[in-house]
Amino acid sequence: MSEPTGATRRRGPFQVGDQVQLTDPKGRHYTFTLQAGNQFHTHKGAFPHDELIGAPEGTVVRTTGNVPYLALRPLLPDYVLSMPRGAAVIYPKDAGQILAMADIFAGARVVEAGVGSGALSTYLLRAVGDTGMLASYERREDFAEIAKGNVERYFGGPHPAWKLTVGDLQDNLVESDVDRVILDMLAPWECLDVASKALVPGGLICCYVATTTQMSRTVEALREHGTFTEPQAWETMVRTWHLEGLAVRPDHRMIGHTGFLLTARRLADGVEPPLRRRRPAKGAYGEDYDTNEPELSLAERAAVRKAQRQAAAHEGRELD
Repeated sequence: MSEPTGATRRRGPFQVGDQVQLTDPKGRHYTFTLQAGNQFHTHKGAFPHDELIGAPEGTVVRTTGNVPYLALRPLLPDYVLSMPRGAAVIYPKDAGQILAMADIFAGARVVEAGVGSGALSTYLLRAVGDTGMLASYERREDFAEIAKGNVERYFGGPHPAWKLTVGDLQDNLVESDVDRVILDMLAPWECLDVASKALVPGGLICCYVATTTQMSRTVEALREHGTFTEPQAWETMVRTWHLEGLAVRPDHRMIGHTGFLLTARRLADGVEPPLRRRRPAKGAYGEDYDTNEPELSLAERAAVRKAQRQAAAHEGRELD
């Protein structure tokens, strides 16, 4: 049985063409591609690449200035944060959430729109494997070129499951019977029609947006479209810890807000989503909201009316 694409570059002794991550005594990282006859230079001296070729991971090399550097292959989170960028990359914390919460499985057929620098594409390709399919759409050709180089550098060449198209998803999507659609763009609500047509019943759409305004509009568009289940939205934050003897405490800096994730499932054709039964929050609806909508219970209508009265009183006006 042949190895999955890129697997041979993730284990064994260092080879020419491998990505190497050096860590200095202060914990700083330096990433480069191993080439025979080249040298790695720092302000603390240099050492030849040949010293690492054929050596096992976890080797310590010393520069001409006698400074030790630990040599390892970069993990994928390290790689995506150090690779060349055209657009901002999706942080590893969000990529991990997408893989888990969007249930990206081996052999899955996935459509991705908004490739950026190729960070999420690399994660998705590792998850779907050689037997899956990732169709990526990027409207900017310069971003697509950067993403292509980053993905192929990581896997050591083209990935058999990847197809990259330059153009808008709405105008160019040809895939059908896909399991997952991942949208990383400014206006994902514009792509719901084509995403719905491409997804199999039970398939999942996942949207990555940066602001609450985008999140709200995407959620309402998913609800109004009529072919998706009630969307879920969340964000994640990561806080590292300082570990020095008995001085164990949270670091002063953390990876806070990067973006919001939204997911919804594709309903079967012809099925209407169940009506939501949820008491509205105070101030959630404006004075023009119709409390006589038939899907609202009497209690819900009363709650909406109460919220409208409170909003009017706060603004010093009368509610008709």
